[in-house]
Amino acid sequence: MAEDLKKMYKTIVKDNFPPKMEITFADEKNRQTLFYERVSWNIEGVERGLRYGENPGQEAALYRLVNGNLVLSETRTIQPGQYLASDIELLQSGKHPGKTNLTDTDNALNILRYFTDKPTVVIVKHNNPCGVAQSDSLPDAYMNAYMADRVAAFGGCIALNRSVDKVTAEAISQQYAEVVVAPDYDEGVMEILSRRKNLRVIRIDNINRLHNFVGQRCVEFKSLIDGGMITQWSFVPQVRDKADFKLAACEYQGKPYKINRVPTPEEYADLLFGWLVEAGVTSNSVLYVKNRVTVGIGTGEQDRVGVAEIARDKAYRKLADRYCFEIYKFGYNDLKDIDKKKEIDDRVTKEKGGLVGAAMVSDAFFPFRDGVDIGIRENISSVVQPGGSTNDYQSIEACNEADVTMVFTGQRSFKH
Repeated sequence: MAEDLKKMYKTIVKDNFPPKMEITFADEKNRQTLFYERVSWNIEGVERGLRYGENPGQEAALYRLVNGNLVLSETRTIQPGQYLASDIELLQSGKHPGKTNLTDTDNALNILRYFTDKPTVVIVKHNNPCGVAQSDSLPDAYMNAYMADRVAAFGGCIALNRSVDKVTAEAISQQYAEVVVAPDYDEGVMEILSRRKNLRVIRIDNINRLHNFVGQRCVEFKSLIDGGMITQWSFVPQVRDKADFKLAACEYQGKPYKINRVPTPEEYADLLFGWLVEAGVTSNSVLYVKNRVTVGIGTGEQDRVGVAEIARDKAYRKLADRYCFEIYKFGYNDLKDIDKKKEIDDRVTKEKGGLVGAAMVSDAFFPFRDGVDIGIRENISSVVQPGGSTNDYQSIEACNEADVTMVFTGQRSFKH
């Protein structure tokens, strides 16, 4: 049985999807058609499409937009030919990508496009970021992103917005990843990365022009169980600069409430970084950010207090694992010495999981103050949320009591 399961993951599903696809939007006066062509790669002399879909045995195909333009009111689709995740160049093809490899890559680029000014690394697993970091050097950005959640990064997709240098490549080669995607690779780097035979090394030159994709919209399709389909325009964050934030303020029963303290430049940097990362996190979500590195990411939870607690608990666990790995070169869960484990636990508790001075980020408003109280008890220093709850005054009061600053975006950032 075990051997049969191993074979399952090695089985390549034949791509029976047609080479072209057209989607037409029409009314009595106008017909607008989007034209797509199927993408394939030459793998050892054979043209192959996607390896398989979300699971082995599921057929899937990748199409790229080659012509057409959809305009509804004042919103239009991204212009054909501006390829990104649908036009990848395989530099190492021991395995060609499956659906999840490409959707992980796409969501990594979805986040990465907002961070072009400095070296930035996004590591995605199951279509959610597990570590995102920005720094003055690519090796430092990679290590911060990786160590933010070393366990979840296992088998993930690593996306970098700079050409991969030898130092970064050596660090990547020490870990197990499914995909590495970058605008280019320095001389000698492929020799290093080829140590991982099944690593999919992908080059997308358009990463150098990622900023051009900021504010661009595509049409998203969601198929329903009965074959029906929901379409929507892709999400675009309205807050893309610190000047776009609004200091938290509201009125309740005729009484005005406002936040007492303006964020510092460092806090604004973390608030903006966290809010833009939030655009790629599955809702309900809360995340914590410090020094432009994700500290804890809570995803896909039903209630906001619960997800704030999950993100907090992950911050504690991941910091304990990081300290253990740095000291003993293996994970916290493998540490059997009770005294050594207690030393790490005490250190993490004292540092409150690295959350002291962090920014707390929420994709929707806090309906009550109990959500922000979770972060305040860990000594966060700032909060960003859309605002708009009847009880915003509670969150404002909670922050003012703790000298925590808070800004509103005026826009929800749900992702499902």
